[in-house]
Amino acid sequence: MTIKITVLVDNNTLIDSYFCGEPGVCYHIEADNKKVLFDTGYSDIFINNAHILNIDLANITDLVLSHGHNDHTWGLSHLIQHFDRRNTERSKVKHLIYHPDALLPKKFHSKVIGANIPKDVLTAYFSCVETSEPYYISENIVFLGQIPRNNSFEGKEPIGTTIDNNSNEVDDYVLDDSALAIKTSEGLIIITGCSHSGICNITEYAKQVTGLNKIVTVIGGFHLQQASKEVLEHTGNYFNQQELTHIHPCHCTDLNAKIYLAKHAPVQEVGAGLQLIYPS
Repeated sequence: MTIKITVLVDNNTLIDSYFCGEPGVCYHIEADNKKVLFDTGYSDIFINNAHILNIDLANITDLVLSHGHNDHTWGLSHLIQHFDRRNTERSKVKHLIYHPDALLPKKFHSKVIGANIPKDVLTAYFSCVETSEPYYISENIVFLGQIPRNNSFEGKEPIGTTIDNNSNEVDDYVLDDSALAIKTSEGLIIITGCSHSGICNITEYAKQVTGLNKIVTVIGGFHLQQASKEVLEHTGNYFNQQELTHIHPCHCTDLNAKIYLAKHAPVQEVGAGLQLIYPS
C-alpha cells in the first residue's frame, strides 16, 4: 500500500506541467483506502485539474477544511454542483470535517473572506463532523482540530474579523486553522492549509497527537509572507532541529521565506499537478 498526495490547486504551476493555478489550496490524498479532499481552492479549477489527472472527485470519501477562508472553501459550491450534475449517489456517505468556527462569517475590512455555502446545503451532501479535537478519519489519518499556540512568534496576529457567540464582530485569530497528519512506516506527513496557527505549532502538535517524531514531509502553506526576520529565524531553527526528510512550503509562503528555509531544511518545489507517493 502507498500514500499518494496530488496537488490540485496551488499558487504555482510546474514547468512543462500544464495545469491551472490560483492563490489557493486543494490536495487529493489516497491512503488507508480513503480518498480525502483537503480544501477546495477559490474556484472550480481543482475540478478541471482532477479531470486531467483522471481523479474522479465523485469517489472522495472525506472532505477536510483547513479553515474557513475563501481561498480554501469557495470551491465548495462548484464541488456540490459537480456532485449534482453527476447525480452522485447520496447513499455513499461523504464526511465533511472542519473546526466549529470554520463556517462563521469572516471579513477583512469590508471584504467578505469566509465560506459562502449555507450549512443546510452542506448537510444535504455531506455528513458533517464539527470538532476542535483531533479526529481520526482512518487508522493513520488524523484531523488535528484546534492547534495549541504555544510559540511566542506564531499565531498572534488577527486576520480580519469574525463573529463571536454573542453575534459581536471581533478580531479573528483564525482559531479554526487546522491540518492533517498521516502516520506512515517512515514517519509523519503533515498537510497544512495556511498555518495561521503557526507551522511550528502545527508540527509540534502533530507529533504530540500521533506519537511520532520523525517527519517525512510538511506540505502546504506556512503563513510566511513578508515574514519578519525574527519569525524566519525561529522557524528556520525549528526545522533545523527536526528529524525530517524534506519540506514542501507553498501557497502563502513567499520566495524570500523559501530561500531562508532552504538554509535549514531540504526544500522541495510544489505546484498544481504535483504527485507525491510514499510507502504507508
